[in-house]
Amino acid sequence: MSGCGMQMEGGKQLFAQASAVSIHTGNIVNWSRLKKKCPTSPSEELQDCIRETLEKWCSQVSPELLKEPPATLECTITQDVDSISPEEREEVKVSAKLFLSDPDSSGIKDAVKKACSALAVSQLDSVIIAPPPLEDGASLSLSHLQPYWEELETLVQSQSIVAIGTSDLDKVLLEQLYQWAQVKPSSNQVNLASCCVMPPELTAFAKEYDIQLLTHSDPKELIPMLSFQEAVIASIQDNLAYEWITKWVLRYSVIVKSRGIIKSKGYLVYAKRIRY
Repeated sequence: MSGCGMQMEGGKQLFAQASAVSIHTGNIVNWSRLKKKCPTSPSEELQDCIRETLEKWCSQVSPELLKEPPATLECTITQDVDSISPEEREEVKVSAKLFLSDPDSSGIKDAVKKACSALAVSQLDSVIIAPPPLEDGASLSLSHLQPYWEELETLVQSQSIVAIGTSDLDKVLLEQLYQWAQVKPSSNQVNLASCCVMPPELTAFAKEYDIQLLTHSDPKELIPMLSFQEAVIASIQDNLAYEWITKWVLRYSVIVKSRGIIKSKGYLVYAKRIRY
């Protein structure tokens, strides 16, 4: 068996034994494969990124790693990581959107910590939260949102995040959150697929309380469980891929302030194995 084949088998072995996996795509801005394919949606882009990262990681598995397999795999391609130097930190803005797949709010702190570590920064300039989709098509309420917001507030107070924002809140819920929260939302994303024009009452409220309204095209669930499992199968050929479920996805962008261009963009994904 060739060296590459042996490494691939090693990667499959590590996956079979792992109970959790943390994937960091690194900077995908210059990925030629993505540019050629032009993903049609944020979900397809993420699935492609996961598959590409796992394939690269699997081909570079260290024999030392096989001797003591970790419970949590750290799947990162070192040469693809574009960390921020102290000299350029003031020149860039680091923003992130955190998509939760699990009701447990404790993953928020872990996601922010991993993002700061990956980018070599002490804090993120802004984080927008996308709570997990509710079952049976139920609508998001303040009581559902509060645990996630409290976790974000703690991170603002510890100076891990500068500003925090929301996604897809209507005027009523945004106002409820604003009145209740200790740390006020600085932004609210609106999906223009659901409304072609910003609702006037939402626009008026946001203007009065200095909340920035942003647009986005993200689905409620950035990567469905089946799509993640398909990416694992395509890259690792893991026959037990159905045991993996995503807990959260963090998408970050590093923007050069003076020019308004994206210098770096990437994904962090955390998934756990559920034994049936």
